[in-house]
Amino acid sequence: MNSPSALTALVLQLALLSAISFGGFPAVLPDVRGYVVTMHGWMTDQDFANIFAIVQAIPGPSMILIMGLVGWKVWGLPGAIASSTATFGPPCAIYFAVFRFWDRFRHAGWQRSVRTGLAPVTVGLIMASGIVMGRAADTSWPAVAISSAAFLVLLATRLNPIWVLVAGAAAGGLGLL
Repeated sequence: MNSPSALTALVLQLALLSAISFGGFPAVLPDVRGYVVTMHGWMTDQDFANIFAIVQAIPGPSMILIMGLVGWKVWGLPGAIASSTATFGPPCAIYFAVFRFWDRFRHAGWQRSVRTGLAPVTVGLIMASGIVMGRAADTSWPAVAISSAAFLVLLATRLNPIWVLVAGAAAGGLGLL
């Protein structure tokens, strides 16, 4: 277990990132990874990728679960609770305030411009998250090949992504990764 200051630093960073995340918390996932893996070394890239994969396979609010597991790794159960709360607390307060403001001016012309401008920003941030997670998970040439094949299959077909996840899980289960 790390020091209490590690937990405080993690909670403050997650609260800040969750407060500024456009497109949801996946948009700041690269920043979280950089903070816990690169900056502090609280976990490895593989640990982070494994947490991400586990959470994607179970139902529930993914980002809160990811941050809860990151907090668990840093400071046990109190870390999990504090990290989860820091992940959903600030955005909930901000969304509540902004919704009241947004609704009050719902017929204003500037709202459409804001929505139009934020759409490409959100898409870009989410794509950056995918790239960061791909880099963290692709630790060998077979893993790179499987990730690339999954990307191409999803890009070229209308196949349900769950089948690609099942195929990836099978490849991992057979020791191909």
